[in-house]
Amino acid sequence: MAPSVSAAVAALRSLEAALGWPALAEQPVSTASPAEPDPMQSDTVAPVFLKGNQRSGTFWLRPERGLGEGLLISGHRSADGDGSRDAEGTWGPLPLDFFS
Repeated sequence: MAPSVSAAVAALRSLEAALGWPALAEQPVSTASPAEPDPMQSDTVAPVFLKGNQRSGTFWLRPERGLGEGLLISGHRSADGDGSRDAEGTWGPLPLDFFS
């Protein structure tokens, strides 16, 4: 959760750089309405939620209010080789500049 698109993407890029992860690509999400403009179309100062998925290699953003600010990192693993995904744990919220 971040106060703007640029802050969210900057936090993602610093996390990727610090951990040696490949950069995720933007996945456009069509959730914008006239009341809520698409957060990727401009960097208005409005809170956003960024979700990254290393398995798909993409991230997406959506407008989000009231969640606070910070990084949440969730680990996942395959369970017993059956292809299902179980959560390993969630860490955070960490400051947006934690990996800078």
